[in-house]
Amino acid sequence: MSSPGDIVYFESGFVDKDEARVPISTHAFNYGTGCFEGIRAYWNPVKEQLYVLRLREHAERLLRSAHILHLEPDPTLTQGRIESIILELLARNGYREDVYIRPILYKSGRTIKVTLSGIATDLCVFTQPFGDYLDIRKGLNVMISAWRRIDDNAIPARAKPTGAYINAALASDEARARGFDEAIMLTGDGHVAEASSSNLFLVAGGTVITPQATDDVLVGITRDCVIELVRQRGWPLEVRRVDRSELLSADEAFLSGTGVQLAPITQVDGRIIGNGEIGPLTQELQRAYLQVARGEVEDMAAWRTPVPAAVGGILPGRD
Repeated sequence: MSSPGDIVYFESGFVDKDEARVPISTHAFNYGTGCFEGIRAYWNPVKEQLYVLRLREHAERLLRSAHILHLEPDPTLTQGRIESIILELLARNGYREDVYIRPILYKSGRTIKVTLSGIATDLCVFTQPFGDYLDIRKGLNVMISAWRRIDDNAIPARAKPTGAYINAALASDEARARGFDEAIMLTGDGHVAEASSSNLFLVAGGTVITPQATDDVLVGITRDCVIELVRQRGWPLEVRRVDRSELLSADEAFLSGTGVQLAPITQVDGRIIGNGEIGPLTQELQRAYLQVARGEVEDMAAWRTPVPAAVGGILPGRD
């Protein structure tokens, strides 16, 4: 009997996950030549509906990453086609719970050659049940990592290359080995960039602040959600350079990202942030974000794509 997540999309069709195998000579396996997205879908038990959050924006960013990295998918693999594949995959798996979705565009050619152009690119997508990546009900204890965020002139920060995440993994492992929940990474010149795999916000004097895109941060889709929610409420917002000492003296701080959602920070390098509790602006943004994501409110309906019901595991009108 199959379980949710047993069906994946691999190269050109829907197959059992055990059939999706990448040969060891695959270029992406040898050189990290791929890009990916992390997408969440939220289950609303009252409406019995699964909603994919910001699906269009994730598909757009996946193709932008591919363009930056000289990944050249088949021209028929458009934004709309990627969205359609993801929706059908979710329907075929029959989820009735929160889900994580991972589409990957990767160099599938089998060659030992350090290049990007002229090597075949394919798509795979897998999904899995997914709850809270971090405990968002309590404050996180984070550290400022010794590992610096990769410079945009080394590996493009506006893309999500698979191989680049060794940088994030080194920082994350360092933090956990030292008893912290997460790592904050600095730019090469010592300004605050982001956490190992999520964006960073702080609150000072009632103003919400986040590092600017030119400080080697991924321009996160959840980051964009937070910025929109802040503007809706009329709160002051600054997108600019952030000094290390400014983070240490903030009234509130939190992370944003598909995995972490909105995760409050209450300690940085052993220093208490604010009064050591989850701050009021953070609480309000977290509440609003999750309500929108789950379809518990009518606000921001354009952020949510409902997954159609499948008939016999296949969406109506598809073969």
